[in-house]
Amino acid sequence: MHDDRNLVEARLERVLRERIRPAVHPVSTPLSVEIWSTPGEPVPVAEGLAAPTRPVAAGTPWGTPWGTSWFKVTGTVPAEWAGRTVEAVLDLGFTPRTPGFQCEGLVHLPDGTPVKGLHPRNAHVRVGSPVTGGEQVHWRVEAASNPDLDAGGVPFRPTPMGDRATAGDAPQYVLGEMRLAVFDETVWNLVMDLEVLGELMAELPADGARRHEILRAVGRALDAVDLQDVNGTADRARSCLAGVLAAPAAPSAHRISAVGHAHIDSAWLWPLRETVRKVARTASNMTALLAEDPDFVFTMSQAQQLAWIKEHRPEVYAKVKKAVADGRFVPAGGMWVESDTNMPGSEAMARQFVHGKRFFLDEFGIENDEAWLPDTFGFAAGLPQIIRAAGSTRLLTQKISWSRTNSFPHHTFQWEGIDGTRIFTHFPPVDTYNCEMTGRQIAHAARNFKEKGVATRSLAPTGYGDGGGGTTREMVAKAARLRSLEGSATVEWAAPADFFAKAEAEYPDPPVWVGELYLELHRATLTSQAQTKRGNRRSEHLLREAELWAATAAVRTGFPYPYEQLDRIWKTVLLHQFHDILPGSSIAWVHREARETYARLAGELEDVIGAAQRALAGEGTRELVFNSAPHARRGVPAGSASARSVQGGTATPVPREGGGYVLDNHLLRVEIDGRGLVVSAYDRAADREAIAPGEAANLLQLHPDFPNQWDAWDVDAFYRNVGSDLTEVTALEAEGGAVRVERVFGGSRVTQLLSVPADAKRLDIDTEVDWHETERFLKLAFPLDVKADRYASETQFGHVHRPTHQNTSWEWARFEACNHRFVHLDEPGWGVAVVNDATYGHDVTRAVRTGTDAGTTTTVRASLLRAPRYPDPETDQGVHRFHHALVPGATIGDAVREGYRANLPERRVTGAVAEVAPLVTVDDEAVVVSAVKLADDRSGDLVVRLYEAHGGRARATVRGDGLATDRAVLTDLLERPLADSEPPATADGAVVLALRPFQLVTLRVPRA
Repeated sequence: MHDDRNLVEARLERVLRERIRPAVHPVSTPLSVEIWSTPGEPVPVAEGLAAPTRPVAAGTPWGTPWGTSWFKVTGTVPAEWAGRTVEAVLDLGFTPRTPGFQCEGLVHLPDGTPVKGLHPRNAHVRVGSPVTGGEQVHWRVEAASNPDLDAGGVPFRPTPMGDRATAGDAPQYVLGEMRLAVFDETVWNLVMDLEVLGELMAELPADGARRHEILRAVGRALDAVDLQDVNGTADRARSCLAGVLAAPAAPSAHRISAVGHAHIDSAWLWPLRETVRKVARTASNMTALLAEDPDFVFTMSQAQQLAWIKEHRPEVYAKVKKAVADGRFVPAGGMWVESDTNMPGSEAMARQFVHGKRFFLDEFGIENDEAWLPDTFGFAAGLPQIIRAAGSTRLLTQKISWSRTNSFPHHTFQWEGIDGTRIFTHFPPVDTYNCEMTGRQIAHAARNFKEKGVATRSLAPTGYGDGGGGTTREMVAKAARLRSLEGSATVEWAAPADFFAKAEAEYPDPPVWVGELYLELHRATLTSQAQTKRGNRRSEHLLREAELWAATAAVRTGFPYPYEQLDRIWKTVLLHQFHDILPGSSIAWVHREARETYARLAGELEDVIGAAQRALAGEGTRELVFNSAPHARRGVPAGSASARSVQGGTATPVPREGGGYVLDNHLLRVEIDGRGLVVSAYDRAADREAIAPGEAANLLQLHPDFPNQWDAWDVDAFYRNVGSDLTEVTALEAEGGAVRVERVFGGSRVTQLLSVPADAKRLDIDTEVDWHETERFLKLAFPLDVKADRYASETQFGHVHRPTHQNTSWEWARFEACNHRFVHLDEPGWGVAVVNDATYGHDVTRAVRTGTDAGTTTTVRASLLRAPRYPDPETDQGVHRFHHALVPGATIGDAVREGYRANLPERRVTGAVAEVAPLVTVDDEAVVVSAVKLADDRSGDLVVRLYEAHGGRARATVRGDGLATDRAVLTDLLERPLADSEPPATADGAVVLALRPFQLVTLRVPRA
């Protein structure tokens, strides 16, 4: 037989496009449309419904950037359509290029009842099936004219559209047609038949019998269609396809569990307030689709988004709650938001699960067993323990498939964290969290699945996100045809828990991946939008202080513990850890609001801390020093206050021969040369120099920074090929107990204060940058005379080790990584720590020196600032402040202690008492208290969370003043007693704990 494959395939494409798809709506009639546009921000529904409108015609421009317009849509179903299915097609001016990221709408009845969302690929609204004729149609559409930041299809182009203040007022969209139309379900089903078979056919081997069997059936169906009467002949064409559609899948076919999904970024290329509306539109859309198809299952993560619906759209929330109760709308993930997991601190990461899981329990009676993070930019090594401590055992993500250098070797595996905890983890091999049920995607999932031969199942999150409206009826129809179809993987709708249960049952002993799940992409998210990152770090530590002192004051003085206020503030901080806010990859509007929010929260928390400390101190004139760090400092025990604090001070700067200054406290001698660079940091006790020979620390280095794409997200390895050392000084002078260094470069200015405390082996560096560069990357370098093949970087509840060499492509790709408060590297017996108060991104490299020395220089560089232009063209312009410290001779314990010190400064309060004893004490410095608070259930019990921080075994005695430690219980993160654990050991009125490396423990202790 002659090969006419290309001829038939091209015929199919054209006939579908030009004849069959248009026949889905064979007849239509225009609707009457009127408009009212809000003068400012969105208004309540009642106000939008009551607003006066004016007529508007198709083709009319509408919608200022970030504006809202209310459309009044009316019409009458023609009498001659009686007995047929009728729907409206409402085109707000959608563009076909993307399923989201443009205008969207929510359709209401005249009384305000939500009907469904309008989205670029989901613009129909059902009127009746069948209609009787003469029905009156009356809808109100709340339409958002969100600008398309990639207008014209040119990505990553700087645009002023990211903030209402700079976006102008030019209309963004042109109103399309709004019509009533007959819906021909037979033709629509023919479209689905032909699309499924055509897409499958394209994925099958060209020389395979099944491909040609489908090809011949498609050819017969196209012959059966009268192109002048598609609607009259569609059924005949479908009969030609029935046989090939009925052929069952092979028993060995890959099995896909599809779950309806709409990944909605809680903020990104739109502000938070718009996400509130996006989730309402999508939830309306999905509850409507659930009512149409009994097999469909939809899942929604992020408790914050459901809380928004509850607060702002209770009518939509009522539908959601009913669908949840029916098991069709499935809350997933158990987190407050789909957060970044690299940068949130220990407690914040824990509270993501506390607040997320508690919301799902309180609202729906559901406890999630899976964490759901499809789009997060890599996963910190401490996360498995946190997931398990929250009562969950599973993780789903997809983002690791975006890695650019190495292909991850598993799709289903056990992920082991720093403490040994393992979590059953799945990466969908479909390689998208916006699956459309296309033949290409389904075939890719089956081919790509790396566990073939030992496992058969994968998950496919199915639906458009971010304004695309979720799953469509077309996706549901395709899934039905793919339930069992020869040549294809099988597809069935399933809740995430059902998929995981089956996947675990068939694959009880999967491979293990140990350590962080590093994304080989989006590394610059550890640096972009420095003020957002500083706001997060400061908020986390202020919350620690507020809980500690409020709990101490509540137990000691009856101080009213601010439950509601702390709950609200925690949720706000957690929201801003969303994976496009904290990483700095959102529009200017988002980060402007974030800065304002962090400032407001800081004020509130300072008030809580101040009130609690005054309650503890009493009225008086004696100065007390409060120490909220988990280690004693200057004579003040952890978590206490004392009037007998050892006073500090700094070493006096002394002029240095040849220029510069010397800072010497008899523990550490630091030389600062005439360029303001640190050329020596000599540890007197160890008789050891920290700075590599011929090198200088406190070295600011500037690199060009123009990644190939994803400007705010990415820094590409080639940035290191070119760079300049900022060594010119405009000022170098002693200023009090510090050395002041000032530099000017480009349009920017840097001022630094370098000091050495009188009583510590530490060089403090306070840096202020007035930053006015674009597409530049600023680093702060410390070249150290240490031969280290690996270094330690703090992560949640411990630290992770990373290599300093680049033996493999995996190590080479990790050229920018995340740390929290410290980086530590050492040789046996001696080490160095670099600590910080607000930076996350860093790199560590090593080089062997030439000449007779032949020693190794290991350079730690902190990433300070970037200047990408998309999506915020003014990223980080302005003043920034950073604190870093170099700690020669530091053990890992010193690094932990100094990291907390840098982030939890002493507070001085006047009062009447000589001291405030700690509420809780721990007798082993390796065991760090991360939280002291009152139980969330308001029982008055104290909750203490602690962890082993050094990476070794520890035995610690925990004492509590005024606490019934003999009745202490071990709990999960939600403060519920652990069902399978024995009560902790007690001795002499204290709890005795034996901890494994990095083990996390939560104690709940009643008051005595």
